[in-house]
Amino acid sequence: MEKQRIQTRSIFGMLITLGVVYGDIGTSPLYVMNAIINDAGPLKKATPSYVLGCVSLIFWTLMLITTVKYVLIALRADNHHEGGIFALYALVRKQAKWLILPALVGGAALLADGTLTPAVTVTSAVEGLKGLPNMAGFSQHPLLIPLTVTVILFGLFMIQGFGTAAIGKSFGPIMLLWFTAIGVVGLVNIGHAPMILKAFSPLYALQVLISPTNKIGIFILGSVFLATTGAEALYSDLGHVGKANIDATWPFVYLMLILNYLGQGAWILQHYQLAAYRDAVNLNPFYAMIPANLQVAAIILATLAAIIASQALITGSYTLVDEAIGLKFLPRMIIKHPSQVRSQIYIGAVNWMLCGVTLGIVWLFQTSAHMEAAYGLAITITMLMTTLLLTQFVKMHGHQLAALALLLGFGTLESIFLIASLTKFIHGGYLTLGLTFVIFLIMVIWYFGNKRRLLYNRDQEQVSLLDYRQQLIQLSHDDSIPLFAANLVYLAKVDATYHVKRSIPYSILDKRPKRAKVYWFITINETNQPYDCNYTVDMLGTRNIVEVQLNLGFKKSQHVTIYLREIVNDLIAKQIIDPQHPHYGTVKHRQVGDFKFVVQNQQIMDLSSYPTMREFDRFLIGGRVLLQNITPSAAIWYGLEFSDVLEETIPLFTTPATENTLTNRAVRHQIQPPQ
Repeated sequence: MEKQRIQTRSIFGMLITLGVVYGDIGTSPLYVMNAIINDAGPLKKATPSYVLGCVSLIFWTLMLITTVKYVLIALRADNHHEGGIFALYALVRKQAKWLILPALVGGAALLADGTLTPAVTVTSAVEGLKGLPNMAGFSQHPLLIPLTVTVILFGLFMIQGFGTAAIGKSFGPIMLLWFTAIGVVGLVNIGHAPMILKAFSPLYALQVLISPTNKIGIFILGSVFLATTGAEALYSDLGHVGKANIDATWPFVYLMLILNYLGQGAWILQHYQLAAYRDAVNLNPFYAMIPANLQVAAIILATLAAIIASQALITGSYTLVDEAIGLKFLPRMIIKHPSQVRSQIYIGAVNWMLCGVTLGIVWLFQTSAHMEAAYGLAITITMLMTTLLLTQFVKMHGHQLAALALLLGFGTLESIFLIASLTKFIHGGYLTLGLTFVIFLIMVIWYFGNKRRLLYNRDQEQVSLLDYRQQLIQLSHDDSIPLFAANLVYLAKVDATYHVKRSIPYSILDKRPKRAKVYWFITINETNQPYDCNYTVDMLGTRNIVEVQLNLGFKKSQHVTIYLREIVNDLIAKQIIDPQHPHYGTVKHRQVGDFKFVVQNQQIMDLSSYPTMREFDRFLIGGRVLLQNITPSAAIWYGLEFSDVLEETIPLFTTPATENTLTNRAVRHQIQPPQ
């Protein structure tokens, strides 16, 4: 009900949207103009034509990429009210198998580039301390900013495990105050230099790209692009707040952002020739245009907004990883729900990885100017990959010409931004691209390693449960064998013809007969819809063999125990299986007995003994098994850590690696003479 209330357009929903969706893009005025002015050199180089052109580039970049592509187009490509590159991929993956690669590249780049967002945002906010006259001397200490940022960010990562639902309720009002404040400050400065309004003309944007005042030419777009880095996060947060609230709030946010950028440009036009500012470098016009008596309040508000932006990034990373796990792109990780809010999750491994990398970036670069030089490169890759997926989505709905226009228009535009951002590689972009490659490699190994495993295992002997039905019935009623469990549950894939791996009936009948009142075979299927939750039951013509197909969306928990109790009680209520009436227990008249879960883990002996296997396939399969061994076990992933679980190790490949070449050369038997 709460989620539905938020997704319906309302004042409450719009306020939540301001706090959840716009943190990243809303704090971009802290560093975008700063980066652009630094590209020019001393402030005296920021001539009117240069400033007008740069502000015009920001205006049209936000208009084309954020407004047109994401707000008007991408938000319509929702997967049952969920957005983001993985949700989009789940919609289109059946149309073209090759789309798996853009999805993996885009998701990896989005996760990697996110490590810079908290660092650059919070650092830009805290750097306002340097301009305070009362802190002269102390504020210039080289370790002040890194230490302050470290304390803020480490504290933020520390509280994630406790849940942030309570403090999250204040995000909306704070961001409303933030946007209003930056818009008003910008408007006041526009009044002092109204010629800045010429920046609305796209001619200035085109002219500055070839103007001699712009020393770096088209590569200035690498800094301009920073204004729209939060657009992909906007799309990813669709499921939290809904299209209606984003549609209603974006015009206000866009207006406040543009007013602030115009205001910063107007301040530069007023001051670039003044003696006190002509030779100034690393001057942030965002703080410079704020009156001295409001500086402290501005720094506090900017820091709060930066924290909110960082919080949105952190929770967005959890969501992205959760979706990747559901789509089998990443290994299983322990996912917790620290509050009663369904959409709020916590993944400790992701949290501390983000924390370590982000704090490392803070201390490596130390100033926002250095971070800006590395920021935004990877996210251009994500946007380009999203365009490829969006093109397929539009084509899937029968709009061939619109799909072509989308691909050519935004594909070309984002390719230009990508080329312009490549200069960031040597200035620190190698960090995010390196992290992108590592995440991408993990995804490729996990996903394609499983595909190759199945390919080489396609000849593994499968047997039909129907062939063992009579034995299972007899074993269940054989009182000469001790009862192993009332309910014996195997988490195994059963296909439409009731075929399973031979290792399952072997485990029940051969190793040591496992007698149970009811045998359960549960198959978990991930669906394209995020919150699917349904099941089918097939009794195989018996009352004690239950084949369950559990269909779960890629955002649903796979904790089997949550669903199994409900299924058991439902089957007993419908008299499909017999009540079990355990003799002992703390609950009177209980109808369900104990459960024993069997999980089979596959391991490999020596892949080099398979001469027909390609080297790259050995790398993928071996890598996947390695990842499987260092990530949480299947028992933990399926929520069985407090259940009675038997983990059996079985070989990954049951067919011989090589032909049997063993021959009998001779048998010697010494006959003893009789005594």
